Amino acid sequence: MTTAVQSSIIIVPTGYALGAEIQGVDLRSPISEADVAQIRQALLDYMVIFFRDQQISEQQQVEFTRHFGIPIEHVREQRDRPIKEIFVISNVKENGEPIGALGNDEISYHSDLSYMRKPGTISTLYAVEIPSTGGQTEWVNCYAIYESLSDEMKTRLKGKRAVHRHYVESQNPQELVDQPVVRRHPQTNKPSLFVGPHLTKNILGVSQEESDAILKELNEVIHQPRFAYRHHWRVGDLLVWDNRATMHRREPFPATERRIMKRTQIFNDEIPYE
Repeated sequence: MTTAVQSSIIIVPTGYALGAEIQGVDLRSPISEADVAQIRQALLDYMVIFFRDQQISEQQQVEFTRHFGIPIEHVREQRDRPIKEIFVISNVKENGEPIGALGNDEISYHSDLSYMRKPGTISTLYAVEIPSTGGQTEWVNCYAIYESLSDEMKTRLKGKRAVHRHYVESQNPQELVDQPVVRRHPQTNKPSLFVGPHLTKNILGVSQEESDAILKELNEVIHQPRFAYRHHWRVGDLLVWDNRATMHRREPFPATERRIMKRTQIFNDEIPYE
């Protein structure tokens, strides 16, 4: 007779449009298959999940990421580092050289690596140092955003594709990448909006004027607080998000204060489809 093992995991929803805290897990230790399945399901259900008060190494972060797919090196060049799958996000400089990327300015809403033919699916972010003010990250529920659109707008968007392009030209692939304006999640089968102000340049098949008007209207919806969860970082937080169902932005923080975050990313394994 097999005795069921009771999980120690506790899932605490944020109470916002998305997000949940996962309690009862020490990410330095092996996680049972049953607990991994529960964590994966929580990510599908809540789109953003986070673990507080973790003390993990870079290798442990990479190993945890493997529960969701294969973490690979970011396309952006960084200084040499022992574990290539780790992407350092920081405004800190050593000997006049940045130790990471993305500085301290605001970064507007986007889905990771949407400018790649096979963009980001899952990302993790671990807080090593945080500023005393600013630097919060905000996620939005792209399922709910799409669902809120009028039937007329949904009809206008059906079958449309949009060009995504990174502002750092060297990061872009040689070919122009376009993605569906509305994508369908391969596991939940739900449709979600897949355009944002940071990386989406224009909608194909319509005039530039109409494209600008549509994107402006959609961006106004994206910025409605009812769709958002804002995460107030603490050192030791590890946060996981599903880029197929969310977009996120970062608030600015003082250039005089240090912020060091370590990210892993799973991409290059799915082509978005409507």
